[in-house]
Amino acid sequence: MSAVPSSDLDLRLPLLSSAEEPARKPEKGPDVVQKLTIDDMLQEHCGEFGTWQLRHFVLTCLAWALEAFHTMVMIFADREPEFRCLGPGCDEMAKSVCGFEPGSWVWVGGAGSSTVAQWGLVCGEKYKVGLVQAVFFGGCMIGAGTFGHLSDSMLGRKGSLTVVCLLNAVFGCLTALAPDYWTYLLLRLLTGFSTGGVGLCAFVLATEPVGSSKRGVAGMSTFYFFSTGIALLSGIAYIFPSWRELYIASSVPSILFLVIVLPFISESPRWYLVRGRINEAMTLMRTIAKSNGKHLPDGVVLALDEDVNESYVNDQSDKQGFAAKEAITGSVIDVIRSPVTRIRLVLAVAINFMCSVVYYGLSLNVVNLDTNLYLNVVLNAVAEMPAFTITAVLLDKFGRKPLTIGTLWFSSFFCFAGCLMGGAGIWKVVRMICGILGIFGMAGTYNLLFIYTAELFPTVVRNVALGCATQSAQMGAILAPFIVVMGGALPFAVFASCGFVGGLLAFYLPETLNRPLYDTITGMKQGEGGLSGV
Repeated sequence: MSAVPSSDLDLRLPLLSSAEEPARKPEKGPDVVQKLTIDDMLQEHCGEFGTWQLRHFVLTCLAWALEAFHTMVMIFADREPEFRCLGPGCDEMAKSVCGFEPGSWVWVGGAGSSTVAQWGLVCGEKYKVGLVQAVFFGGCMIGAGTFGHLSDSMLGRKGSLTVVCLLNAVFGCLTALAPDYWTYLLLRLLTGFSTGGVGLCAFVLATEPVGSSKRGVAGMSTFYFFSTGIALLSGIAYIFPSWRELYIASSVPSILFLVIVLPFISESPRWYLVRGRINEAMTLMRTIAKSNGKHLPDGVVLALDEDVNESYVNDQSDKQGFAAKEAITGSVIDVIRSPVTRIRLVLAVAINFMCSVVYYGLSLNVVNLDTNLYLNVVLNAVAEMPAFTITAVLLDKFGRKPLTIGTLWFSSFFCFAGCLMGGAGIWKVVRMICGILGIFGMAGTYNLLFIYTAELFPTVVRNVALGCATQSAQMGAILAPFIVVMGGALPFAVFASCGFVGGLLAFYLPETLNRPLYDTITGMKQGEGGLSGV
């Protein structure tokens, strides 16, 4: 780290408390306004993670369970059910109904048990099941970019979350009424479009009001809600075995979230700030301070990190001018235009893509185990939780960068070991264990990348950058099933390569531990001008 120039140090001195620098504080108190960034205000006056943040965090993260419902419902709705022979021309020991005499067998549970049974998506039509999955993730990719931009601009974090949950409820219920396969595919595309914005909007909205020292653990904890949603979905699917009933049952919680939960969620103060709505931001910060049992002094006002150097202002007209500033907007063009954010975006997109290929690929391999489907899904969801806990505990001890590299290479190592194992006898069991350990490591990485990516970019383009990273992850999710169908040791080799390369790329990212969340690209350049790294 290079030395901080004395001129820069002088500019930062006004941020210190009055007790530390009484000589710098102007004599006339009533006309004095102290500018603070949101991170400084949370740390000094409002509390970094108090009662208000805890309530807001839990309520907002419930949306992650909704995303799990709409994403993983395909496991149960598009499953191939068991069959039962009725007479000659059918083999009870066969794994597929292909080649059976018409009328010699029936689906267990009837035609309404799944979309496969409903529209005969077997044998030559089996590709349509994978097509629906690919189209859904394609919709997620488009939606992530769209709502990433809207949440940074006109709609805001809460507004975007409201829209995507409403669309999910509507499209989910309409999917249950699909009369044919192609209508079903279109509705899954639309559901994917809205689902793609749920996670990133909920994540940013939940973590932006949290102070810098608590943000890492808070961000890592969001994925508990996603895994819990998967486990709950398994129970819902067990209660509602019909795929049409399941789609309605998994969509109703989105309606309940809109009516019961969303009214108690606040907009992000950071979004208010960058949009120039400082009155709303200050009102919210006072609410946070009061709920946390603290007091926000009258002589303190929020400012963007690029403006905070002018810490004290005696001019009353300037003080009134703080209440409204011109909104600052950002887009992916702004991210690409800046060399610092451009390099970070390229690296984040590549790492998220490779992580997604490994995570979804290994998940599909485990789901293909010949055991109870409902129990399998629950166990897979529960198995991810220790990874979340361990990474959350180690996050603030080792930092984002070392932990990202470590979890990627941990997963890569066991994937490589899995590709060396045979497919019979004890080696088959060892390969299964290698796959589980690979998922364990990649689940930690997948969780960590959300908080890491969010901290790499300033508020004005944070959701845009997260949207791009999420889009690349959806591309990886689309590719993963095609790798899995290769079979044998090849998928493990591909997953090992992705994890290893992802770890190498992470070496070029900067550490963000205990660094502030910058508001603008200019503020980021100024704040990190003396720091090493990208």
